[in-house]
Amino acid sequence: MQAYRLKLNLQLFAGEKTEPATPKKRQDARKKGQVAKSMELPSAFILLGVLLVLFMYGSVMRDRITRMFTTTFYDYIHQEVTYSNIISMFSQLMMEGLILLAPIFLLAVVVAFLAVYLQIGFLLTGEPLKPSFEKLDPIKGLANLFKLRSLVQLIKSVLKLVIIGTVVFFTIWNDRDMIVQMAAWPLTDTFAHTAHLILILGVQIAIILLVLALFDYFYQKYELEKSLKMSKDDIKQEYKNMEGDPLIKGKIREKQKRMAMQRMMQEVPKADVVITNPTHFAVAMKYDPKQAEAPIVLAKGMDYVALKIRQVAKEHNIVTMENKPLARALYEQVEIGQTIPADLFQAVAEVLAYVYKLKGKAK
Repeated sequence: MQAYRLKLNLQLFAGEKTEPATPKKRQDARKKGQVAKSMELPSAFILLGVLLVLFMYGSVMRDRITRMFTTTFYDYIHQEVTYSNIISMFSQLMMEGLILLAPIFLLAVVVAFLAVYLQIGFLLTGEPLKPSFEKLDPIKGLANLFKLRSLVQLIKSVLKLVIIGTVVFFTIWNDRDMIVQMAAWPLTDTFAHTAHLILILGVQIAIILLVLALFDYFYQKYELEKSLKMSKDDIKQEYKNMEGDPLIKGKIREKQKRMAMQRMMQEVPKADVVITNPTHFAVAMKYDPKQAEAPIVLAKGMDYVALKIRQVAKEHNIVTMENKPLARALYEQVEIGQTIPADLFQAVAEVLAYVYKLKGKAK
């Protein structure tokens, strides 16, 4: 009973997702669009960037807007109302408006791209856009409302409202005397002070949103790492999928060895001599001056393979010679299809000379 419980505990432990994700798991998740990304970070950067542009570009925008209204009420109002005059007036006003807003639009696009790129790098995938019926499951959607992630989102939204509301309240409260005095100010001064106050509030809010977005990004990263964790069984299964089942790989290697051995045995009848140990090693050699300057090893083997080489050599009347040191040296130093090294030339030459003599050949 204790052994069964121990086995069950080991199985449960192996199934727990306690291991960090492997590079392949991270790569597959990235292809599916599962990356650590805060959607609030780009919006915070855009708001902050646009407000900073307004601080630097505000006076130019004010002058252009003043000029647009001046031209409209002093010049265009005296023109005759005709189709061509209206088209010209609206074209001019639209062009002025585009020129006025172009820096803000361009900055927003660039900042949004950089904010996303800094988080996830360059990623182009259509996986998140694929339709999924699981997203339409009402039961699953209701269950998501009670998850920790939803609670964190609620706390984050409430915290955001509280902090921003507090900052807005104290900023306006500290400026309450000036706000009361604005009733006696000229309209231009009132407008200028109000615009300045709104810009200050905007920058403060943008900085707060940026800080909260950074915290949100680190939380998203933590959530991603948590969701990508793997169990020991998952890692083993992934390794099997990548490298193949060890049993199948073993069978493939065994089949490859058999095929290589068959090809090697087909070369043995072409040999001039087989040098043996006599039982442990066997090396089949051939010397053809037209193919190579030195003898070539056609086949070699140890124990059972050596026995097969000797049997094939006997069936095809290939000369077999016993030379223990030469057989061992050839087996260890020369691969199949390679020529023998220079330090074995003398010994091999003596063997071949003896073989040629037996066959009645002249070298």
